[in-house]
Amino acid sequence: MCQARVIVRRGEEEEEVMRDVVGLEVQPDGVVLRAFFEEPRRIRGRLKEIDFMKHVVVVEEES
Repeated sequence: MCQARVIVRRGEEEEEVMRDVVGLEVQPDGVVLRAFFEEPRRIRGRLKEIDFMKHVVVVEEES
């Protein structure tokens, strides 16, 4: 299986906010992340980039 890590970027800082993400839904005010055996998590910001080779998703926090 190919789960992803989600990173939130705040200016120059980056923070991993969730591992083993199997679903991501883009919404007007952010993204909803889903993983096995966890409640969905909402992140405010916009989808910035996805690296399929590294299984990493970057969400840029909006101020």
